Amino acid sequence: MKTNKKAIQIFIFLSISLNIINTQKIMSQENKDYNKLNAQEAFIILNKGTEAPHTGKYEKSNDEGIYLCKQCNAPLYKSDDKFDSHCGWPSFDDEIEGAIKRKTDADGRRTEILCANCGGHLGHVFHGEHYTDKDTRHCVNSLSLNFEPLVETEALNTKTSDTAIFAGGCFWGMEYYLNNVKGVKSTQVGYTGGHTDNPTYADVCSHTSGHIEAVEVVFDTSKTNFENICKVFFEIHDPGQLNRQGPDIGEQYKSVIFYKDEEQKQISIKLINILKEKGHTVVTELIEANTFWAAEANHQDYYDKNGHKPYCHFYKKKF
Repeated sequence: MKTNKKAIQIFIFLSISLNIINTQKIMSQENKDYNKLNAQEAFIILNKGTEAPHTGKYEKSNDEGIYLCKQCNAPLYKSDDKFDSHCGWPSFDDEIEGAIKRKTDADGRRTEILCANCGGHLGHVFHGEHYTDKDTRHCVNSLSLNFEPLVETEALNTKTSDTAIFAGGCFWGMEYYLNNVKGVKSTQVGYTGGHTDNPTYADVCSHTSGHIEAVEVVFDTSKTNFENICKVFFEIHDPGQLNRQGPDIGEQYKSVIFYKDEEQKQISIKLINILKEKGHTVVTELIEANTFWAAEANHQDYYDKNGHKPYCHFYKKKF
């Protein structure tokens, strides 16, 4: 009986102590010239909580602007450094210089990221996942952020788009990786290089139409260029495999760059020569682009829809 009474007293003491600490945090926050936080925001920013995945308002946002600290409005991230990692939270591969501080998380394994100005909890940073060239992912709670959009001006609207078409095995895996390249605005999978109109997936798999599974990539020329995307293309598949990619075998899985102009062709030749000089086998064909037929809806964004990852594509740095 005494043991139970003592345990209850300890529990009450700890609960009161925790409430005092949290109250002190909130009072400290209110005594400074900071934005007022609601209970959920305070749980994340002051008490290092985490919002549920796929619930944040900025997870899929691709508007141009600056992401600010929710508590103090300090600039933290540029929209140019944001990418879709499909992890459930906003992801950035770089921060504004001096905006973020890092510390070992309470679990002793992860690295916590905080606003350098006010110390508000943002999330965690990870390395070695190969999502982007910078190999860094700031996983940030949307509730830790505010967003300030860029003012639309004629100067901003001068940005143009360009298109590239690649084939390198099953188009599901190709799209999964190419859609995450910085500067890519959109992707769609489809069929090209054949001799019939409006081919279907069944036509291509039966080898009656001559088409190849491919991915059409639309990219922002103010943020990237054909050469950068072409490098990623070579790094997410094995260009030394002839008419196949991993377990997928057939001419519809061959490695091809469908160049739309002489510049894309020459860049492709340059990169192939670089790979060969590095000792890589390259059987990638260069074919002038022609009609690209979009694949059926169930093939678009296949892995995003199904929550899986490619089984025959992987990222390996080669350049």
